[in-house]
Amino acid sequence: MVVDDHPMWRDAVARDLTEAGYDVVATVADGAQALRVIGAARPDVVVLDLQLPDTSGVEVTRALRTACPAARVLVLSASGEQQDVLDAVKAGAVGYLLKSAALAEFLDAVRRTAEGDAVFTPGLAALVLGEFRRLASAPVTGGGDAPALTERETEILRMVATGMSYKQIASRLVLSHRTVQNHVQNSLGKLHLHNRVELVRYAIEHGLTGASEPGGSQ
Repeated sequence: MVVDDHPMWRDAVARDLTEAGYDVVATVADGAQALRVIGAARPDVVVLDLQLPDTSGVEVTRALRTACPAARVLVLSASGEQQDVLDAVKAGAVGYLLKSAALAEFLDAVRRTAEGDAVFTPGLAALVLGEFRRLASAPVTGGGDAPALTERETEILRMVATGMSYKQIASRLVLSHRTVQNHVQNSLGKLHLHNRVELVRYAIEHGLTGASEPGGSQ
């Protein structure tokens, strides 16, 4: 689903996605429309602009995550401001891409978002992880005592927290991409978390990551 109030941009994004083989289930111009149709459309990925006429994209992100938890929000915005990025991620966006991105980068971001990766314009991932480290003393989203993860789940969690993609983790551990995804989903369920971004924060808060930063567009 594509959410953007500029008709030419919205139509262009929908066209690019369709030509790349994606099924665009809805294109809408504002947050209210997005919330009205998401239940029936049930998209895997929502490509969302932050600047909407009726409300902020951050509020829309939060509402969409509640209305359709399975949908992954990829923000596509002209703003690279630190606060916009952090607010969107804290509201539940699992990726943030600037509108200046090349078409190939955008299509790759949509694919990886659908697969469960956290995707950011280069340079923004370090910003997000840095903020989570700053908030490491805040209450844990999952709440309560940490449930037991298996040794493999913990190993993968450590790698996720450094910004590695599922493909990179699979290659490092000689596992299939699907196996890595399954381990992450199991960890999310055990920890009562909703997405990979919350999983990264959990790992940082529990000392499961060192000082290394992600590379590339992670």
